[in-house]
Amino acid sequence: MHIQFSRLLVFAILFAVGVPLHAQQPAAAPQGVERQAGPEPAAQKPEDTELWEPVPKVVAPGANNTASPSDAIVLFDGKNLDEWVSAQDKAPAKWTVADGVLTVNKAAGNIETKRSFRNYQLHIEWKIPKNITGTGQARGNSGVFLASPGPGDAGYELQILDSYNNKTYVNGQAGSIYKQGIPLANANRKPGEWQAYDVVWTAPIFNADGSLKTPAYVTVFFNGVLVQNHFELKGETRYIGQPSYKQYDSAPIKLQAHGDPSEPISFRNIWVRELN
Repeated sequence: MHIQFSRLLVFAILFAVGVPLHAQQPAAAPQGVERQAGPEPAAQKPEDTELWEPVPKVVAPGANNTASPSDAIVLFDGKNLDEWVSAQDKAPAKWTVADGVLTVNKAAGNIETKRSFRNYQLHIEWKIPKNITGTGQARGNSGVFLASPGPGDAGYELQILDSYNNKTYVNGQAGSIYKQGIPLANANRKPGEWQAYDVVWTAPIFNADGSLKTPAYVTVFFNGVLVQNHFELKGETRYIGQPSYKQYDSAPIKLQAHGDPSEPISFRNIWVRELN
């Protein structure tokens, strides 16, 4: 009896507030009018998501992952310094070439490419001498300036250093974007062994008034290990103070003859691919 009374009470409340006691049925179509079905969606085909243009250009890879591909500009192949000049006065570069290897001449200063570049892929191999001496920043110090818009050490530096068993500040060890980007890993080989940087450089873009529109970005593989992952630069390298941008269009790639007293380092197999 109690359950029956509760049901009657609920029905009375619903009736009082106007709630229908039966589910509403869809309105019937007027007599003589048939319901029209909507158009069936077109069947999806594999071709709907296939793109056939633009066709990528054919690039023949090198014989191995360090050899230059067919569209690369070879900057050093062990023979001469025809692609390089002094960064100070654009005179012929005076570093030493012997046995297929380019060795830093510290007294001659930095060298840079004759050509200027914007966005590119770079491969460069370098070696710390087996008999290297010194500690910290005074142990095989050099650098690759990914864009050199001025003389001396002006530009954006990817650091070279013996960081195999050598402690220094982490934004100054090998694989760092000097004083800006700490490498994601220490991938150094020991002195006397060849090492390699593979770099993708995206140059900064400036507005007409010289202000920065988009910053520079760099990705670096060090001996096959990712150490800079699309890192956003804050500006040109500064030894003292904060980095900042200065307008430029395209610039050479520069190699540093650092003034530390340790034995000079060497380079080989340098090539670059220009990117759009």
